[in-house]
Amino acid sequence: MRKLILFLWLAIPLFSFSEDYMWWNIKHGWETGMPGWRSYIRITPGYLGPNALPVPEVKKGVVPSGANFEFGTDLHFREGDPTQDIFAKYYRSFAENKIAIEIFGVVAEHYSMSEFTRDERFARDFDGKGFAVGDLYFSTLIQLVKGRKFPDTMVRMAGRTASGGQLEGARYTDSPGYYFDFSFSKEYQGTKENRSFLPFASFGFYSWQTNDLANLQNDAFMYALGADLKWSKWSVSNSLSGYSGYKKERDKPMLYTFDVKHRLKNKTIRLQYLHGLRDWTYRTVKLSLIFDLKK
Repeated sequence: MRKLILFLWLAIPLFSFSEDYMWWNIKHGWETGMPGWRSYIRITPGYLGPNALPVPEVKKGVVPSGANFEFGTDLHFREGDPTQDIFAKYYRSFAENKIAIEIFGVVAEHYSMSEFTRDERFARDFDGKGFAVGDLYFSTLIQLVKGRKFPDTMVRMAGRTASGGQLEGARYTDSPGYYFDFSFSKEYQGTKENRSFLPFASFGFYSWQTNDLANLQNDAFMYALGADLKWSKWSVSNSLSGYSGYKKERDKPMLYTFDVKHRLKNKTIRLQYLHGLRDWTYRTVKLSLIFDLKK
């Protein structure tokens, strides 16, 4: 009986730690009267999950024609935070491919943080494991120049809602953001039929809300550089992209992206590999299907 009482006396506080966050208070030295837990979470790509503030997908100066729906999965590899998710994107062009819209986001995310990663991020998720719903993005693409001596030029304007969950788990920001950029490209046809080479580049601006009362917004210069090689039903792309915030808190993510597509009759198989070079330190494999839709 004494052993049972001793066990309960030791076990009950442990259970209460996971329920009332006493464990977090002790771990981080929090006491009544100090700023709330939200102020401890760093709203930067280096201190959140892989889908919280990702580097935007690179655009290539041209508004693609048609309409499609992309559905796939991501496998994010990182010591202390292996993550898997399901994502979806809807795309449609209008006005003879001069304008297009995109709606996309992570449908569901599964994560499993180590104790070190959980504490480094000041997360309040006791076991560091669980599921989260991602943010919803929407963007508008506008063709500015096409088919002239000057490189093809497109502008993109995108916004992010605060629909993502699990701020307590340091998975998403629970705040809105936006970005816009100009992308440029010039296509060079090969000597053989259906072969082409497309160098591209972009620059823009990325801004998101933080929880720093002295600086409620982080502003970043956004950039990308790369090239496509196309032949027959295949397309291979290599790019370097990122953005640079000003707070110097792991807010300068940079990544290399390898992207290969194979077109079938009415759909396209897409495989991507993303290698984080700075601040966003994940190694990600993305596999998806792009379904062509009738207008």
